[in-house]
Amino acid sequence: MLPHLNILKEQWENRKLIISLSMYNLKSSYAGHYLGLFWIIIMPAMQVALYYIVFGLGLRGDRGDVAGLPFIVHLISGIFPWTFISAGVNSAAGAIQSQIGLVTKMKFPSSTLITINITVGLRGLLVTTAIVLLISIINGYSNPLSYLVFFYFVIASSALIFSLGLIMSTLTIIVRDLKNVFQNVMRMCFFITPIFWSLDEADPLLQNIASFNPFAYLVMTYRTAFVLETGPFYGDMFDHIYFWTFTLFLFYIGVHIHYRFRKTIVDYL
Repeated sequence: MLPHLNILKEQWENRKLIISLSMYNLKSSYAGHYLGLFWIIIMPAMQVALYYIVFGLGLRGDRGDVAGLPFIVHLISGIFPWTFISAGVNSAAGAIQSQIGLVTKMKFPSSTLITINITVGLRGLLVTTAIVLLISIINGYSNPLSYLVFFYFVIASSALIFSLGLIMSTLTIIVRDLKNVFQNVMRMCFFITPIFWSLDEADPLLQNIASFNPFAYLVMTYRTAFVLETGPFYGDMFDHIYFWTFTLFLFYIGVHIHYRFRKTIVDYL
């Protein structure tokens, strides 16, 4: 069987294990905390409050709405999907290294560790999306049918996270410095992704950069589905073709890197 199909088969055959381990990881992350799983809401809420004070009240001043939306609505419709994407990418990059004992002591396909991390993040995304959905329904921002694009967002973002995870979870063990480089690249991507700024009102150079930024495609897909009237889908055919070509290329490279070092990864620790 082709390695690319075998990777996908591993995820399907171990789906029950992935779900159960993701639940365990989620609960263990908040074990001993008085507020427990409620931190899933508190943490992104605190992040929104910080960026609203800095970018909304500080840098923006009295400039009002962003592309016809209150700034706070524009902000949360960008922060919430970005939190899922960035947390997923960073955790996927360290998925194998953080669970190396599980891989070495058990007959356990290491590729599923990436999917486990994505599944953990999905639970937080569902909670924060419920908030955005409620705001959208109350204010009538989007066509209810557009909300279904959320499932496309989950599939597309999970595909990109998984593909990047296959590459980085292996390379960060072989070359330790790559972990720090990758984290800084993700921080840079935060600022060139239309989270707190509007794509329509941005400088042409920034618009061109965003057009080749797969994270911008995902954030705008989420925002278009819930709070914009231009939906249901963001962008044109070029945007869709570019994103999936880029993602599938990363998946192709990731599978080969993953299988190349799969049996010898422990030797680099």
